[in-house]
Amino acid sequence: MKIIVGSTNPAKLNAVKQAFPDIDVEGFEVETRVSSQPYSDEETLEGAVNRAKECVKIEKGVIGIGLEGGVMEFEDRIYLCNWGSLIDEQGNVFTAGGARIPLPDEIRRGLEKGKELGDLMDEYTQKQEIRKNEGAIGIFTHQQVSRGEMFAHVVSLLKGQYEFFNNKTDG
Repeated sequence: MKIIVGSTNPAKLNAVKQAFPDIDVEGFEVETRVSSQPYSDEETLEGAVNRAKECVKIEKGVIGIGLEGGVMEFEDRIYLCNWGSLIDEQGNVFTAGGARIPLPDEIRRGLEKGKELGDLMDEYTQKQEIRKNEGAIGIFTHQQVSRGEMFAHVVSLLKGQYEFFNNKTDG
């Protein structure tokens, strides 16, 4: 079995490799067909599913995994959100969402001006490539949860559903 991940972002690839340590995992940049900064749960989930769909087109008989980070509004606040999708060899689609934390008003204002969260985080922290490292979640949780850990949780939820479904249909 082989897994293709719809990203070459190290945080996403490592999350999948952690959950599937004995399986060949390869990352490809694919089209999400959503905004570069998804702005709702629905759009972020759509991006994850689209990534997974693109992965299974690359090679027959693989599992495709799409992971997407975004933001969503709730009760006049902007929250960080993340979604994942796994499409198996038979075309079954599994989805899972993860952690949410509110983002500071300074970040919200930048998002409302059309900036991407990754770019805002680089400016906010005076660092480069936050999205490939600890992510906004790592910064705003004081390193208690990294972006990779956040995605690892989603991948574990996907893997668990996939295994449950396959054990249920086999038995």
